[in-house]
Amino acid sequence: MSTPAEPSAVAGDETSPAATPSPSGSRVLVTWTLVLAAFVLAVDQLTKWWAESALAVNAEPIPLVGDLLGLRLIYNPGAALSIASGYTWILTIVVTVVVVFIVRAIGRLGSRGWAVALGLLLGGAVGNLIDRLAREPGFARGHVVDFIDYAGYFVGNVADIAVVGAAVLIALLSLRGIGLDGKRHTDEEPESSPESGKADGGASDGGTADPA
Repeated sequence: MSTPAEPSAVAGDETSPAATPSPSGSRVLVTWTLVLAAFVLAVDQLTKWWAESALAVNAEPIPLVGDLLGLRLIYNPGAALSIASGYTWILTIVVTVVVVFIVRAIGRLGSRGWAVALGLLLGGAVGNLIDRLAREPGFARGHVVDFIDYAGYFVGNVADIAVVGAAVLIALLSLRGIGLDGKRHTDEEPESSPESGKADGGASDGGTADPA
């Protein structure tokens, strides 16, 4: 005689411990995300301080790896590649919104990969946001300190490296179907409804009853 299945034995039960990250595990991920963001922010600000004290503005690049990588100090009013240089205050608003979104999203973390990605993104975004808020020519219109010259094509900083790294990691996680909560959403299959099961059963019965 068969007995009804226990609730914990039902496949895909979202209340099982494996389906949802534990509160303690989530707190650890949040902590490490914030630590990584603080580390990126500190390195970004310290290297900008060094660049301003050691490099001359708009001077010839100092080669590090031949002509591929060098040091050249500039003040960038726009985004990467000096795009939207006349809309610094709009970029400030956009970055502020991004930072608020990241802070809100951190509370739902269940994946170490997403923790690293958001930590890099938060640290990089805040690093450049500080420049826009605190540097000349004024509040929300400040120019970002860039000093890493990439073969003369564009000049960036540590915050930019962190943001690009975060973007690549987010793309990889998305391609793998890993959500912010750590679940692999591509593995989720829709449950068959009772009606579809009956229809399949009926079709199967009809097929076996059909004479050869």
